[in-house]
Amino acid sequence: MSLTIYITKDFDQMSHVAAQITEAKIKHIQASAQTVNLGLATGNSPTGLYKHLAKAFNSKRLDADRVRSFNLDEYIGLPGENAQQRALHCKSYSYFMIAELFGLLQQKFIETYVPYGSLIEQTQLEKELTAHPEYYTMRGNSRGQAIEINAEAAGLLREIKQNILDSYLRKIEEAGGIDLQIIGVGGLGHVAFHESGIPFDCSPIILVKLDDNTIKNAVTDGSFASVAESPHYAISMSTELVFKAKTVLLLANGPRKTTPIAKSLLDSISCDVPLSYSQQYAATGGEMIYILDEPAALDVLTARDILLSKGYTVVDLRHESYEKVEQIMFSRNPQTCILG
Repeated sequence: MSLTIYITKDFDQMSHVAAQITEAKIKHIQASAQTVNLGLATGNSPTGLYKHLAKAFNSKRLDADRVRSFNLDEYIGLPGENAQQRALHCKSYSYFMIAELFGLLQQKFIETYVPYGSLIEQTQLEKELTAHPEYYTMRGNSRGQAIEINAEAAGLLREIKQNILDSYLRKIEEAGGIDLQIIGVGGLGHVAFHESGIPFDCSPIILVKLDDNTIKNAVTDGSFASVAESPHYAISMSTELVFKAKTVLLLANGPRKTTPIAKSLLDSISCDVPLSYSQQYAATGGEMIYILDEPAALDVLTARDILLSKGYTVVDLRHESYEKVEQIMFSRNPQTCILG
């Protein structure tokens, strides 16, 4: 079993630790393989990590031209008259990745992929769903639901299944799968847009009707002015697909993440808290790494003995200097961690 929890004092230290681990992993893979396939997330949590990574690539410590990336998810329903306008909308995840990482790189990745949500116009999608309920099955609870399109579907829904959902999965499989997957966690424990209550055994790439909580949080976070203006659908990797990566690295900061982090580690595995799948992933040989700031780790700190009894490793870095952090990480895994 390999499930390690790093507890850091704040966002900056969390980002630094994540960057050290990510850089070490990429170096280790590039030493023996031609390319590295990164899975990338959006949101506030990985932004510091991405700035560190851009510096590592630009200083040539890492080879950007031997990296391929696949993002977890993308909205459907962003404003725009066509797919290009929607992809370039300031709240699209394509735009986010350009602003936070891709645009900072002096040498670009071999390829970058973001799910093709911008190809779908939300109003047209809703019309097709209303007109052809026989073409799909809703899976999940009354909040967020996966829209599983049947093989016999026709028209727009067939195009979405074949050219958007299945096509994205083929790209990942043809590349050889994800080596290192970066993820965050939502307020209800969801991973990407695999919402709370969506079964684990759904399609690998899912069309999602978003949970009202997710939509409201997007407004609360300032991403959208109102619930009406916020997208109500998305394309996402499923939790099971996320946890097919060789290593999964979770970043979580802030008090809104305290409860879902604790539930994912202390409660039983349940699709009500999709991140809880990390327990199964670690138990079956996956390398799972949690990196938490202090507010996100509050319940973890009080349950440290329980976590240790489950075979997990808890490393408290809150009071260590950056130099000491690197020494600790190197001593824990000298083959894949780096000094300085």
